[in-house]
Amino acid sequence: MKTADPELMRAINRFHVVDAIRRFGPIARVEICERTELSPTTVSAITAALIDDRLIMPIAIGGVRDETARGRPRVQLTLNPDAAYVVGVKLAPDQITVATTNFRADVLESLTVPVRLARQSAAVIADLVEDGVRRSVADAGLTMAQVAGVCVGLPGIVARDAGVCRRSPIFGERDVPFAAALAARLAVPVTLDNDVNLVTLAEHWFGRGRGLDDFLVVSVEQSLGLGIIHRGEVFRAPNGLGPDLGDLLVRTPTGADVRLGEVASGAAILAEIAARSEPERAELLTGSGRGIIVARDLAEAGDADVTAVLAQAGVALGLVVANLIALFAPPRIILVGAVVDFGPPFLGPLTRTVEAWTPGGLGDVTEIVHQRWGDDIWARGAAAMTLRNLYGSPWNTTGPVTRRPPR
Repeated sequence: MKTADPELMRAINRFHVVDAIRRFGPIARVEICERTELSPTTVSAITAALIDDRLIMPIAIGGVRDETARGRPRVQLTLNPDAAYVVGVKLAPDQITVATTNFRADVLESLTVPVRLARQSAAVIADLVEDGVRRSVADAGLTMAQVAGVCVGLPGIVARDAGVCRRSPIFGERDVPFAAALAARLAVPVTLDNDVNLVTLAEHWFGRGRGLDDFLVVSVEQSLGLGIIHRGEVFRAPNGLGPDLGDLLVRTPTGADVRLGEVASGAAILAEIAARSEPERAELLTGSGRGIIVARDLAEAGDADVTAVLAQAGVALGLVVANLIALFAPPRIILVGAVVDFGPPFLGPLTRTVEAWTPGGLGDVTEIVHQRWGDDIWARGAAAMTLRNLYGSPWNTTGPVTRRPPR
């Protein structure tokens, strides 16, 4: 009978201990045993090594004494916030957002740089990201030598393991080896990922997915995205690719078969509203970089064309969400993104469509919620992805990331 690899088992146990401390800390060793189902001996050995590595630290709970320990203060464990620092970056068509965090994913400094990325070459975008990362790190009072890793999220099809963006509205070209280009500029490890995976991890750590081991995130920004948490992990294909929601086929009311992104993405919504508008308004919607804001103002004013386009998009996405419920039966689906912020004109048709087309017997299985985040949550999710690698997940395939040496 084949036995388990001892090194792999140790890595798995170490990861579960660190993750329990992250999720529930400050936490006592006895509670770590309960949550991880590891023996007290194993937990004691792992936590002792983590303390030696300065990844976690003990704290005495003031005024509480353990009578069985001869009056010593009861000790709990927490992550050492200064064990490492990481940077997360979110690339959007009209801006770059950067967040520098500590080992607990507390944001130390964040910034947003408005820029029309679609008009820039990949090399120029790498230069802009480099400048943003260096500025954020400096504003946090750190140096690049203290940064253990950088993660960049962007919309599109991303081969995470290879660090290559196969296709994205950010880049004019395909198959861009962006991780290597940025790593050469910064001299730190760089991970590239689809942005919806990063906001999905952010939801799992900080948001409406906290405490759930299975849920879905549907992102409705300029493009569409689907994030999946399954058994507490971000789901990926074996090649590091993720699901591509925008390329699913749907049928329009006219009977035409189109990609979902052609009717329900932010870009498609703005293009359709512009097509129904006079030239001046069309330019504001598609050429100003403020299209979503302009369209939101029109929706709040009750503009009939905008309301009709949002309803069409909501119905199309609602059909796909009903299919997701049929496929996964998740306890929760979280809707995020700028288009979700249109509110009832978009969410009303979506919700009614989901209710109408969810298969019988599954109507009460999935809770659909929507979350409004600031721009920096995407970058914070990118930082969290780097931290997850630093915590030592034996399932990550990005290779080792060297943390900051002890001071």
